[in-house]
Amino acid sequence: MTNIVLFSGSSHQDLSQRVADRLGLELGKVVTKKFSNQETSVEIGESVRGEDVYIIQSGCGEINDNLMELLIMINACKIASSSRVTAMIPCFPYARQDKKDKSCSNFCKTCGQYAVGGWADHIITMDLHASQIQGFFDIPVDNLYAEPAVLQWIRENIAEWKNCITVSPDAGGAKRVTSIADRLNVEFALIHKERKKANEVDRMVLVGDVKDLVAILVDDMADTCGTICHAADKLLSAGATKVYAILTHGIFSGPAISRINNAAFEAVVVTNTIPQEDKMKHCTKIQVIDISMILAEAIRRTHNGESVSYLFSHVPL
Repeated sequence: MTNIVLFSGSSHQDLSQRVADRLGLELGKVVTKKFSNQETSVEIGESVRGEDVYIIQSGCGEINDNLMELLIMINACKIASSSRVTAMIPCFPYARQDKKDKSCSNFCKTCGQYAVGGWADHIITMDLHASQIQGFFDIPVDNLYAEPAVLQWIRENIAEWKNCITVSPDAGGAKRVTSIADRLNVEFALIHKERKKANEVDRMVLVGDVKDLVAILVDDMADTCGTICHAADKLLSAGATKVYAILTHGIFSGPAISRINNAAFEAVVVTNTIPQEDKMKHCTKIQVIDISMILAEAIRRTHNGESVSYLFSHVPL
């Protein structure tokens, strides 16, 4: 491919390198540093004049710093006369703050429309917490799905997958779970949960029959993992033979790792939208699905003006 430059932010350089290798490209030269007062400085080390620029920066780690770094990189490329700047954000930050709840502000819209959307020409992300978040932007947004890669993992790694049931840990994920169940031709169930407050579940009610079945919990993200660990206990007590959890974004903050280690999961499977190397050292149950080929193909298709809808149901070879 010609007239294309791929840059990596500092949030997930391993994923950026995998995408670059898949495309047969070298990552562009960029130097990021912080001044003594913690201000972020970014220096683009090559010409981007007239180039189609892609910046990979996931919403993880030091989220606020990484978001500011992304905005500075976008601005640096824009004022250097690039033809187009696409922000590839595998895990979109602030996606859980997608609605005005009580006195809380809808910061996801601020982050989307007025921050990233106000600078970039195009955004590519994966499994937004709520698909309607795409409406917060005034620029094109491609929301990719991990579902094809998840289906492939299930068929290749769960021997009893034909005798399984997919389970949503909350009502909001029902559409995602039923889609996977339909493509596997299996049943589905969901868990209704009531929260005392954020990150703390009060009560769970299972809707569906999981007796003598392999239960596969599916969700877009897991943070402190209280929900999925409670859900695993609920499924086992209801007669499930085994429990797997498959998540797109494994945030795993606070007590998450210790909770997973103490829970009865066969495996907790996540994609590499967020780095997992350190977490895997402390938890052998965590397994990773590489989605770099999906991101790389999305870049190739976008650069060549092709449709990306093929990626909604297929994993690139």
